[in-house]
Amino acid sequence: MDAAGGCPHAANARLLARGTVAHVVLPGGVEGVAVLGHDVLKEFLAHPDVAKSARHFTALREGRIADGWPLLTFATVQGMTTADGEDHRRLRALVSKAFTPRRVEELRPRVEELTARLLDDLGAAADAGGGVADLRRHFALPLPMGVIGELLGVDAEFRDTLHHLSNKVVATDIGPEEAVAANRELVDVLSAVAAARAEQPGDDLTSALTAARDEDGGRLSRPELIGTLLLMVIAGHETTLNLITNAVRALCGHRDQLEAVRDGAAGWPDVVDETLRWDAPVSYFPFRYPVRDLTVDGTLIPKGTPVLAGYSAAGRDPAAHGADAGRFDVTRPRRPGAVRNLSLGHGAHYCLGAPLARMEATIALERLFARFPDLDLAVPERELPRSSSFVGNSVRELPVRL
Repeated sequence: MDAAGGCPHAANARLLARGTVAHVVLPGGVEGVAVLGHDVLKEFLAHPDVAKSARHFTALREGRIADGWPLLTFATVQGMTTADGEDHRRLRALVSKAFTPRRVEELRPRVEELTARLLDDLGAAADAGGGVADLRRHFALPLPMGVIGELLGVDAEFRDTLHHLSNKVVATDIGPEEAVAANRELVDVLSAVAAARAEQPGDDLTSALTAARDEDGGRLSRPELIGTLLLMVIAGHETTLNLITNAVRALCGHRDQLEAVRDGAAGWPDVVDETLRWDAPVSYFPFRYPVRDLTVDGTLIPKGTPVLAGYSAAGRDPAAHGADAGRFDVTRPRRPGAVRNLSLGHGAHYCLGAPLARMEATIALERLFARFPDLDLAVPERELPRSSSFVGNSVRELPVRL
């Protein structure tokens, strides 16, 4: 795996031409596997002999993983994404009340209000920048960070720091010392957030989780509390940030698809769905582990091997999406009975925040192109600097001309 990240799609196509499962080398020479094909990945994500807990990670259990390994947090953070069975159900239940359809719908006016204010900020940034502004910095980032910050009860003073640190945590090209330092600082900041909410509880998820830890017989340990906050911050803003960024890039590069939406041939939810498929905000998500030697589509995956879910590859798998899988098409028909894309997961670990992410992205895109109908990239797509990660899939900056 290329630790520096970059655009994954050409490499994905080469791998898929050879098979739906690939043996890969992770940073530090750690042997792993990536599951790439749509149908095979869907089955793997819900397989009863596949676990999420790092106690099944053979190399980690045997002491062969260094403390500064850039992917260590994905394996060892204590929360929903590294829990199985009853532990997973307990942790998911504690958080799920914040993401019910009713709660998400209650957030709609706030998302619309925040979107309107950020569009003003984007316009002001373009006026100050000679007509050009970084859409990622001024719009795609502060929208989901603002929403998840309010959900968690994170004071505004912490939000830029949390983005900076979570960005380091998902980087795969980071050095050992920097990785350890970033993780420690992130835990310190989240501990301060938790302490503030314990001192002054509010109508937010952090206060509810703190109460569950303090008042309900230890249902939530302190590491689980901090781990859950960490996961909420990263999953709650990084994914939606990349989704909005990638959708804007796709529409600017395919003006006919933008016109299809304006003409009513497709809706903004279709744009979100097609972006999730065509340019998944998460490329390769760590980790799952077979609890026994497992043969997946003819490929043996030894027990305890760390496995990456290849969402960006599955999204362009011709076997699932047709010979034109590499084409961005917001009017693409859905296969009867098929899952349109796997980019927000599948099975027991399907993303709890998926309805919120979809709502945020739909509102953001609709209002953005209504306010700035001639918006376009200010530099060619090939010149946009890519994220330094094979986990996240997007660009670091998105200069646009309004």
